[in-house]
Amino acid sequence: MNDRWFVIRRKLLNNIVWILLLIAVVLIGGMEPSFFTPRILGNVLSQATVLGILSFAQAFAIMLGLIDLSLLGVMSFSATMGLLLIERGAPVVVAIPVIFATGALLGAMNGLLIAKLKAVALVETLAVKLTLLGAFLVITEGRAITNMPDSYKWFGQGSIGPVPTLPIALAIVFVVVYVLWNKTPYGRSLYAVGGNENAAHTSGIKVDRVKIIAFTISGLLSGISGFLLSAYMGAVTSTFGNSYDMNNIAAAVIGGVACSGGQGNVLGVLGGVLLLTVIQVGLQILGVSSYYVQMINGLIIFVAVLLDAVRLKTQHS
Repeated sequence: MNDRWFVIRRKLLNNIVWILLLIAVVLIGGMEPSFFTPRILGNVLSQATVLGILSFAQAFAIMLGLIDLSLLGVMSFSATMGLLLIERGAPVVVAIPVIFATGALLGAMNGLLIAKLKAVALVETLAVKLTLLGAFLVITEGRAITNMPDSYKWFGQGSIGPVPTLPIALAIVFVVVYVLWNKTPYGRSLYAVGGNENAAHTSGIKVDRVKIIAFTISGLLSGISGFLLSAYMGAVTSTFGNSYDMNNIAAAVIGGVACSGGQGNVLGVLGGVLLLTVIQVGLQILGVSSYYVQMINGLIIFVAVLLDAVRLKTQHS
């Protein structure tokens, strides 16, 4: 009986994000039936895109038992570099790769400092975030960048047939990360290094390379997020992306990526993203004061930490 209860409890914990998502959808839809209209559901998917891609970026670091606090700075700075080129006459087809390359290079820098110089990830990435956000303000002198051609904004505001472009971008990133984690030697190495770095090194895995690649991908995904968010908003402002700063960590952890590293799955991260987005959109629909939203976000992060602790305790009991 005890063994059966242990299996049931473990399955519940591993799928808790989907249970919570179902409860949230039912409660919000019950209080406000308009939540189930195509327009609002489409809005949920669109708003989930940037958070989702950032959460996948964060998941690469958390899978290693580390944390990447630089994501907001990377996405803001990368988007700014591309948009400044557009202001100076560069075509969109040149600016977009520059945004992606800037994000990847900044991520690679994080990876090199953490892997080769053994910098503490929490402190190093926080320093990079603050530096990049400061550089963003210096370069723009605090002004909003709004000079974007329609071809650029289409990626955030357009659609392919009846389907908005943002959810399509999220689906593409989800598939790529899923394949990378589950179908490639690198994915197996990522799990191994996160689970036990010393054992991975002993078995012949190049630990430093795994870390550098993980942070490079994290930076690239941050650049993609910055590109999509700027196209969606039609502007880059001094508060660009602030609402995603801590929620990307919460989404990954609620989705089952263990803070200790080596455990997690891409589908769970997606569930965490959808849960947070449904709650935020639901609060707006229900007319909840914005003063309560920040408090609720803090409680969600607190719940994420508790769930991670319970999952870890269950696995070792």
